[in-house]
Amino acid sequence: MSAAAATPVLAATGRRKTAVARVRLTEGSGTITINGRPFEEYLPTLQLQNTVLAPLQTVNSVNRFDLNVVVKGGGTNAQASAIRLGIARALTISDGELRKELKPHGFLRRDPRMKERKKAGRPGARKRFQFSKR
Repeated sequence: MSAAAATPVLAATGRRKTAVARVRLTEGSGTITINGRPFEEYLPTLQLQNTVLAPLQTVNSVNRFDLNVVVKGGGTNAQASAIRLGIARALTISDGELRKELKPHGFLRRDPRMKERKKAGRPGARKRFQFSKR
């Protein structure tokens, strides 16, 4: 039996707006790879990095798991939020008791806000063309 088969791989999906993140969680040393690039390189700002690490910090497992993430669509903020949801879901799959710690912080809730579609006969979703009385 190979070493890769011995360690369980947990997969979960996170979404935010049009961003979709597939997260693979394995036991390891805390290495995070996003789209084949190191975590710090893909998300350059500290705010985005903290968004992604928040569920791991909440359950004190920052250096316990290796993460391999494939994310596409959306902007960097939406991608970071999608990754955060995927990590939280993967952690609950690994240990159901962690759900009690993650849920009060809102890590298991998908943000439902989406861009509203443009309507016919209008320049945008809600905006109307300028009205001229005369």
